[in-house]
Amino acid sequence: MSDHKHGEMNIEVQEKTFDGFVKTVTYGAIGCILFLIFLALANG
Repeated sequence: MSDHKHGEMNIEVQEKTFDGFVKTVTYGAIGCILFLIFLALANG
């Protein structure tokens, strides 16, 4: 087995995946909040 050396692994793909996940969750949360506000205003 080779010795583990911290910081040598290429994590570019994982970083892109995580960024996409964060954007998706953010837009989803904003969409839910706007939908709930719309429901509150429509049901007055």
